[in-house]
Amino acid sequence: MPTPAVLFAGLLFGFVGLGVFLYGKKQAKLVPLLAGLVLMILPYVIDDARLLYAGGLALCGALYWFRE
Repeated sequence: MPTPAVLFAGLLFGFVGLGVFLYGKKQAKLVPLLAGLVLMILPYVIDDARLLYAGGLALCGALYWFRE
């Protein structure tokens, strides 16, 4: 049974990933498209809250760092 922190992180990064994915699809940019896809899949793969937050924040930081 997932903890509330894992559920919140999954919803948060899932919604952020969906927004980034749709932006990447509409603008035809590969980096946001792939990052959004990974952000949406990440909560299904990682079930520890600390790792989920670390991975999600790292991907969001990578989006900022590698913006086109």
